Amino acid sequence: MEDKDKIRLTAAEMAVLWAQYINDKVAVCVVSHFLKKVEDEEIKPMIETALNASKRNIVTLNELFKKEKFPVPIGFTKDDVNENAPRLFSDTFALMYLRYMSILGMPASGIAIGVATRDDVIVFFKSVLKEAVVLQDLTTKLMLKQGVYVKPPYISNPDKVEYVKKQSFLAGFVGDIRPLTVQEIMMLFNNIQTNAVGKALIIGFAQTSKNKEVKQYFLRGKQIAQKHIDVFSDILKKEDLPAPMTWDNAVTDSTTPVFSDKLMMFHISAMIAAGIGNYGTSMSASPRRDLGVKYASLIPEIALYAEDGANIMIKNSWLEEPPQADDRNHLIKKE
Repeated sequence: MEDKDKIRLTAAEMAVLWAQYINDKVAVCVVSHFLKKVEDEEIKPMIETALNASKRNIVTLNELFKKEKFPVPIGFTKDDVNENAPRLFSDTFALMYLRYMSILGMPASGIAIGVATRDDVIVFFKSVLKEAVVLQDLTTKLMLKQGVYVKPPYISNPDKVEYVKKQSFLAGFVGDIRPLTVQEIMMLFNNIQTNAVGKALIIGFAQTSKNKEVKQYFLRGKQIAQKHIDVFSDILKKEDLPAPMTWDNAVTDSTTPVFSDKLMMFHISAMIAAGIGNYGTSMSASPRRDLGVKYASLIPEIALYAEDGANIMIKNSWLEEPPQADDRNHLIKKE
């Protein structure tokens, strides 16, 4: 029987391994800053857990890449973080950040397991998934204990099970507009929270970047995030449902650079990609027409913002290329 570990990496496996490596390199830089500045003794173990997990992943991936004679990505190094910079974010925000990143990591690991063929790759991503679940569980419990966890809204239990009887269930602009479903509430709430975390991160990045173009890019991102928070919050408020708070006050007044512009630009671009995915999922789970149209109208705005960010990274040679398919036309023409 053929040893699966000797099988070449598929394009899908290259994609998920490459992305995991880059993301873990970012995590080491950001979480190392949190660890050096943390004062809350309850939050410190959470930060250590996240940092150790990313470091283990990097070691495993380095070994795998070398075994496959696959070029090890550059990613980010200690040169991308200023260890002596003052604190930029509060301990509570660090805790929220870790929870948010663990939530993003769970579906990403699930997809990786689903597309992987080799046993060693599957085993690796099962470990990554387990670590993300553990971190999410630990951070959630601590946030609940410290009274900083913001729960989604409560609604009354339904009286009975019913089927949709009228097309008005899909209406959302005129006529008899039904209340939000629990799925729609969940998506709106989640999109407010993710934009709030992104906005706080962008504020910190904007304060500390010394590159004028990058700073202006972050300021634009802050405005977009606030606009989207307002849009989603207004929908909930019209239904007499509470909207989650923002995290703007979690950023200190420090203007000393902590992270390189390269790292900050990549981090925000990764969060934008996650946001676009969230909006797509939200559209599919929101049958009310006004909600679908709202998500559809917001996606092009952040997609254009992402493209402008990519152009800045390309201009400054900050954008590392993922593995690409063979250029057959180039190979054919090559003498």
